[in-house]
Parts: sequence; C-alpha cells; structure tokens
Amino acid sequence: MSTIDLSCRVGDLTCKNPLIAASGTFGFGREMSRFFDLGVLGGVVSKGVTVKERRGNPPHRIAEAPGGMLNAVGLQNPGIEKVIKEDLPWLIKQDTKVIVNAAGDDLGDYVKLAEALNGVGIDAIELNLSCPNVKTGCMAIGSEPALIEEVTRACKEIADVPIWVKLTPNVTHIGDMAKAAEAGGADAVSLINTLLGMRIDIRTKRPVIRNNTGGYSGPGVFPVALRMVHECFKAVNIPIVGLGGIMSAEDVVEMMLAGASAVQVGTATLLDPYTMPTMIEALPSVLESIGATSVSEIVGQMRPW
Repeated sequence: MSTIDLSCRVGDLTCKNPLIAASGTFGFGREMSRFFDLGVLGGVVSKGVTVKERRGNPPHRIAEAPGGMLNAVGLQNPGIEKVIKEDLPWLIKQDTKVIVNAAGDDLGDYVKLAEALNGVGIDAIELNLSCPNVKTGCMAIGSEPALIEEVTRACKEIADVPIWVKLTPNVTHIGDMAKAAEAGGADAVSLINTLLGMRIDIRTKRPVIRNNTGGYSGPGVFPVALRMVHECFKAVNIPIVGLGGIMSAEDVVEMMLAGASAVQVGTATLLDPYTMPTMIEALPSVLESIGATSVSEIVGQMRPW
C-alpha cells in the first residue's frame, strides 16, 4: 500500500486528493455516480448556475476539433432555486467537497447567487467570470480587472464559504486578472476556462457551432493552461486550481509543478467517465517516480532555466 499523501489544501479547504471535477462536464454528479463513487474525488464543481433558469444556446452547440472539442452550451441550467432544492442536497451527501460554479450577467446576479448559497452546506463558490459562450456577463467581467475585483469583493463580503474566481484565458495578461481577484479578497483562482475558437462547415460556409464561436477544450489547450497557471503562480499569493486539457496523472503532476495546489478535470471525463478515478490510482506511483512523498510538496517546484 502506498504511503504517498494525496491530501491537498486550497486555502482553508482540505481535499482528500487534488482531483476535482470541473464545471460543465460533470453536471451535478448524478450521471457520473452511476460509474463510480464520487467520494473518491477531491471535489466536484457543479455545472454553472445562474439566478434564473437558462435554456442555453440553440444547437448545434458541440463540435469536435483537433486535439479537443468546441462547446457553446450557453450555461443551460435550472436556476439557483431549483439547484438548491433538488441537486445540492444529494451532492452534499457524496463525501466529497462541493463547489458551486456561479455565473451572472452583472454584479447584482453574483451577489444574489452568493446570498442564496449561504447556509446550504457547500464548501466553496467558484465565480464564473470567464464563460465565452454567453453574450453578456461572465466574459465581459472576466476581461476587466476592475470588474473582477468589484464582483469578487462583493461576493466575499456576503458568502459564508471560500470564494474561488475562475479566469478566462482570452485576455492579454492573465496575471493581472489573478491580481484583481486577489485584491478583491478571493481565496483562490481557478484557470483556465476554455479558449475561444471556431470551426466552419466548408459545404454550407457556416460555422459548425450555431453560436458561431465556442469554447475550445481538451488536451490541445494543456500547454497554454500550464503556462498561464505558472504566470499566475508568480503573480499572486493565493492558491491556484489548475485546469485545461489534463488527461493523465502525469499531467496532474505537471500542472502542480507549475503552481497549482489542486486541479480540475473536464473534457477527459467526456471521453472516459472513469478518467479521474484512474488518475487518482496512478498518482502515487508517478509521485514516487520523481521522489515525492506528497502532492503538496511539488506545488510550484518547477525549476525554470
């Protein structure tokens, strides 16, 4: 039996291991629970939740792309009231950390979501300031440091749980966005959300995605995510949750070496629902192979030339 310590900390939040299900590919956990016990995971981030129900974007809204996929689902969800009533009570019982991804059109929406989530028993809120597939809100806020700081501070003053801020890679200097979240009182930042991409049907001469553009995710974005995580690690003192194209236990270690205290896995679970349990099983041997006795000791230990 391995003696490797897989527990990790993201601020005041302690997870049994660094593998957290990313928002958007895991729903609220019910579907994946048919394949494995969610209690093996370090945590689950819910699908993006808004104040009111959203039907999402019209189809087609998912397309394959080299090295990954495009999606423009558009934050389809039943709204916060129904999520609190029907989804969170079940998810909270699954012996894993529960983080709710909250998305809004403006400051008022985020405040309402933070207020609604007080006292429901979750472990953290992840402010989605980075969704590229809606016309207003997330993306516009996530590309303006002053707005990131304002929204983060407002939610931090209200929430009774840690606030994570999910950052978009579709900016010039992501370190500046992380600094804004830190200035607003964020307990952690998570990055990256999807890159903005497009595919075109050459027969119809129209974009494959009805939204015209979509979020590009999968292994093709991993080097970009890795670089941005390291940039933020150098820029801020708060923890970083790294995500973007993680497909293996080796990728988990690489992301943590770049500066992530924990990681999220998204697109890989669409390819294989057992991906995260498999990574967790493989992680001790990978850590042993590099002489580590715990995951926490490798965070940010990359040695640049």
